[in-house]
Amino acid sequence: MIRIGNASGFYGDRFSAVRDMLTGGPLDVLTGDYLAELTMLILGRDRLKDPRRGYATTFLRQLEECLGLAVDAGVTVVTNAGGLNPAGLADAVRRLADRAGIGVTVAHVEGDDLIARAGELGLGTPVTANAYLGAFGIAECLKAGADVVVTGRVTDASLVAGPAAAHFGWTPEDHDALAGAVVAGHVLECGAQATGGNYPFFTEHRRDVPGFPIAEIEADGSSTITKHDGTGGTVTVGTVTAQLLYEIAGPRYAGPDVTARFDSIRLHQVGPDRVRVSGVRGEPPPPRLKVGRTSLGGYRNEVTFVLTGLNIEAKAEWVRAQFIDALRERLPRSVRWTLARTDHADADTEEEASALLRCAVADEDPDVVGRAFSGAAVELGLSSYPGFHLTAPPAKAAPYGVFSDAFVGASTVPHVAVLPDGTRVDIAPPEATKELTEVAEPALPPPPPPGPARRVPLGTIAGARSGDKGGSANIGVWVRSPEAWSWLAHTLTVEAVRSLLPETADQPMRRFLLPNLWAVNLVVEDILGEGVASRARFDPQGKALGEWLRSRLIDVPEVLL
Repeated sequence: MIRIGNASGFYGDRFSAVRDMLTGGPLDVLTGDYLAELTMLILGRDRLKDPRRGYATTFLRQLEECLGLAVDAGVTVVTNAGGLNPAGLADAVRRLADRAGIGVTVAHVEGDDLIARAGELGLGTPVTANAYLGAFGIAECLKAGADVVVTGRVTDASLVAGPAAAHFGWTPEDHDALAGAVVAGHVLECGAQATGGNYPFFTEHRRDVPGFPIAEIEADGSSTITKHDGTGGTVTVGTVTAQLLYEIAGPRYAGPDVTARFDSIRLHQVGPDRVRVSGVRGEPPPPRLKVGRTSLGGYRNEVTFVLTGLNIEAKAEWVRAQFIDALRERLPRSVRWTLARTDHADADTEEEASALLRCAVADEDPDVVGRAFSGAAVELGLSSYPGFHLTAPPAKAAPYGVFSDAFVGASTVPHVAVLPDGTRVDIAPPEATKELTEVAEPALPPPPPPGPARRVPLGTIAGARSGDKGGSANIGVWVRSPEAWSWLAHTLTVEAVRSLLPETADQPMRRFLLPNLWAVNLVVEDILGEGVASRARFDPQGKALGEWLRSRLIDVPEVLL
């Protein structure tokens, strides 16, 4: 068994987590995930300003106080904080160790950065272009004795699968074991989301600050998800299910090393804060690697009008017409209006009596959406609806980014492990591959027997977790009994979701059933526009779509309540 913990789910996660994980209990490997689609754009802009930058500096600051702790505890550190410059971060770690008088060996993985070959590979002219590498470069570094392994863009789950592959000596043909480790890595990758963070049934559990998760991985790829004793939060089948459904699509979860079958996962509560994950099957990976591209999409700005008291709709209609007329000579490429009816009748406070009318714009020309735009809103101050005011003063336009993906042949991407002694080892792509196809939809369970129903929020019996993938979002919904699963599978159709969430009515949507998890996963295409950085919606990353769905009223059989 190898105990692998995680101390970061994103760039900006809890700073103290590295120390907490190193001092909280036994551990073999500590991972840290710092990269997301938006993070790559941030690092790309950093690198444009200074070629020596491009990595997550937070990780280096965490090591300043914790590298000695890791060495003393015999814990290996594996992180993707290298971002666009893993060699640079590896050198910085060595310099830090030298200054502190700590003896460590540092290795890194590179080859994912394709920006210099973007034209050759047909990737356009992005700011960043990075292939998602797999676990075996990390494994090679660890087998060579590295104490710290720094990577660029590997899949999040590779941070866990790599150490497991090195520990157990797995080969690329060990698909089931690799798939099990990928599933464990997917549970760990978002940190405290697996231990009670962002959990829909949070009122049933302790509401302190959750600790970070640990996977005890076994030789066949099975694992037990847990956390250090005495830390906050909880680990249950529910919290693990919630994270398994986060940012996925169909039952086939493709990666560079293996395609994990999420419809084969089995979860069992085997003790307090201990959930066993078993039965995971794996298939050969696809022959192509995903490449994440970020680019500057243009410039954006927004103003929010506060509408208070009576005649909210009429006030909104009037100021919309006035504002568009004021912008008519230089109308932005994209103009989006949202009226949030946060107002209440006969309210006790002015804020509760007010609604918010938001106008968000985007254009290639920063002048069109800059002060000319926000200033035009201010100029209406004495000429518009009664009670006119804005939530913020005029602002300049801000650049925004766009994320898109592409696919290239795995053999065209170098995957290089740079060992502690400087030796460079090329990692060959998997010999066995399999094109990714949709899984046939499983048979529906028998429909629930007819009976009286009560109209209640869906969240009365169902949990949900949602998130972004480029311009799309997924909403994973699950229940906690076979009887409720029978009802959910028959009830929560694409048509039902479109009715419950009117904002999805015009978006392509796919539904996938995961009977082992008593779950339905819904993928809503293009609802997030050009991705998180474009801020196309009030909730730009789709993080609360699941909670919105849970709040909607639906007829639920009384026998389930």
